[in-house]
Amino acid sequence: MYPIVERRELGKHVVLLRIRAPRIARKQKAGQFVIVRVHDHGERIPLTIAGSDADTITLVIQAIGKTTKLLCALSTGDTILDVVGPLGKPSEVHRYGTVVVIGGGVGTAIAYPTARAMKEAGNEVISIIGGRSRELVILEDEVRAVSNELIVTTDDGSHGRRGLVTNALQEMIDAGRKIDLVLAIGPIPMMKAVAETTRPHGIKTVVSLNPIMVDGTGMCGGCRVLVNGKSQFACVDGPEFDAHQVDFGVLVQRNAMYHHTEKEALRAFDHDPVPDLARAGHVCRLTEQYPEAGSR
Repeated sequence: MYPIVERRELGKHVVLLRIRAPRIARKQKAGQFVIVRVHDHGERIPLTIAGSDADTITLVIQAIGKTTKLLCALSTGDTILDVVGPLGKPSEVHRYGTVVVIGGGVGTAIAYPTARAMKEAGNEVISIIGGRSRELVILEDEVRAVSNELIVTTDDGSHGRRGLVTNALQEMIDAGRKIDLVLAIGPIPMMKAVAETTRPHGIKTVVSLNPIMVDGTGMCGGCRVLVNGKSQFACVDGPEFDAHQVDFGVLVQRNAMYHHTEKEALRAFDHDPVPDLARAGHVCRLTEQYPEAGSR
């Protein structure tokens, strides 16, 4: 069991969990992830490690499907059954020169540790983070602290610049600014748009992929991606790949394979979350004070 030692809301439907996992915390590097199973009847999902200290790892989760909603419903003191890692190849951190790190939505939490590592390696780090609206822009102060320059965008103009992260990137390119590496992490359409923005200029671009995973060791084949016309596994060959070689069309198709099943699981959870919360070791504070409230 892995206890949650801190829970903090970062934005709309986005929660930070700090989990006691000392062996993972000591080994993890920027870009790596863990496979999480909340309880013994739950699915396994990959979550990138947003940070760590000597005893804990930090995960940032957006409540979208059943399992992410369940994780976001947990509280400090609750437990998670399985946290396996660190998995995947770490980010290739070298002294490139000028590195542009782009985080879209909750992808900012994944971009943040890599931006920090790039800055520590002696690079000039320009970070671009964005969301549909102000409430979906997360970790702004943390990213600013590890960047030489930070640009914030929102689709609706409610915070920072109005527009997409790719608009800010294109402005930099049009201005003739020297860019040695771009790292983009976020929704698939955003990562694809970044790849198409840098492709004509030959700017090395890396994306971090988060397809469906089960075991995280390359055994199940669930996270197969098509890169440079060849099948690779995001869990062991990635999760970071050359953006100009990724077949984003295939990635979208594979991620949609279980859409119906995921939708049904979410519907059942929304209808009655109590069984899953109980299996997850969630302690209802109300029933501690009023035991009769827990009788069914």
